[in-house]
Amino acid sequence: MNPILLSGFPRAILHVDGDAFFTSVEQAIHPRLRGRPVVTGRERGIIACASYEARALGIRRGVALWEARRRCPELVVLPSDYETYSLYSTRMHAILQRFTPSVEAYSIDESFADITGTRRVFHDSYAGIARRIRDTIRAELDITVSVGLSLTKTLAKLASDFRKPNGLTAVAGRHIHLLLARIPLQDVWGIGHNTNALLQKHGMVTALDYAQCQEIWIGRYLGKPGRELWRELRGDPVHALDSNPKTVYATISKGQTFSAPSSDAETVYARLVKNLHSAFIKLRRYRLRTARLTVVLTRRDYTHRGGEARLNRATASTLEAMPVVRALFNTLYRPGAEYRATMVVLSKIRADSEDQYDLFEDRIRIDKQRELTRVMDRINASYGKHTLTLGPALFLQRASRHERDAPAWRKTALLAGETARQRLAIPRLDIKV
Repeated sequence: MNPILLSGFPRAILHVDGDAFFTSVEQAIHPRLRGRPVVTGRERGIIACASYEARALGIRRGVALWEARRRCPELVVLPSDYETYSLYSTRMHAILQRFTPSVEAYSIDESFADITGTRRVFHDSYAGIARRIRDTIRAELDITVSVGLSLTKTLAKLASDFRKPNGLTAVAGRHIHLLLARIPLQDVWGIGHNTNALLQKHGMVTALDYAQCQEIWIGRYLGKPGRELWRELRGDPVHALDSNPKTVYATISKGQTFSAPSSDAETVYARLVKNLHSAFIKLRRYRLRTARLTVVLTRRDYTHRGGEARLNRATASTLEAMPVVRALFNTLYRPGAEYRATMVVLSKIRADSEDQYDLFEDRIRIDKQRELTRVMDRINASYGKHTLTLGPALFLQRASRHERDAPAWRKTALLAGETARQRLAIPRLDIKV
């Protein structure tokens, strides 16, 4: 294997990846759970995250809870506490920002950071700085992360996956080929199933095979995205870190899996309306509008039906979208069928702007709906999301309850002055003193 020659001054890019993040947070909050097989996702009936103790028993994400319990009767099954996970995520990102301002919060449990030039500040090597970050997160949050250090975001992500959990893998430019030779093509960030199948037909098996291919060949078959990935794997940074909060979205989607499947039309529609309300809250938060709605209903057997509609004018008003969603629901819903999930997707999104009304539109009604939406947003901002919601969603209050509807521990273990809808932005530890 020949080393890959670099074409520019190397950078130092970190990828920090939380190890079994959701269950690690649960074990940090509830110390009695340490060393025990723990999974989250009770509210869905499917495992959302499995601790390493559970993974050692063959239990993985996506496995049905009944199957997981059959394999491991002593399994600890918890509802997902996304509020607390988000708080831990924010603190993890904040620790990274102590070491460099160039931090990209990629997901709830992943971050990229550019530490180029920081050696003189911390009087340490880049690998030493990466180790400090990992150890600081462990000391302050009581969770483990795996850290990858290399020249590009793609290489750093591959490196962080290489040695888990609580791993640190630093890959210098002269050693890129040694890492890539050990990475199967399907494990490369950006290579999907179909692309992998195509490349294997041409004799490529590892990431190194891809990186040592001719760029002109990559461009011919995979276009610009393929060339960018090829350059990233060869240590040439293409994807810059974006440290600014995300404010632009191509789509916004909100979905919900029911705690128990339902064949009741009012209940299924109420779930769909709640998704719609949540999606439009996010749309308005970033001052955006949508011109296309997609609705998806998923049955108990995981088959699904979807439909979309284009709006004659981009809007940010939930009330304006309601008739469209009702019509789509009436088309998709089948009486007697049991449904397990609903989803709403907003697309053709653009920045908010002045309205341009059609000649025959009822401008007075539209303005009233918009003002009512603003009032709802103000009330919900003061008293909690969905305090004031749309009428059809009220049917959820009389829906039959299931054991999986039990709330996460943080929502019941309230601090003084907290309510079911409003809590302080701090986690609470379950520790007896």
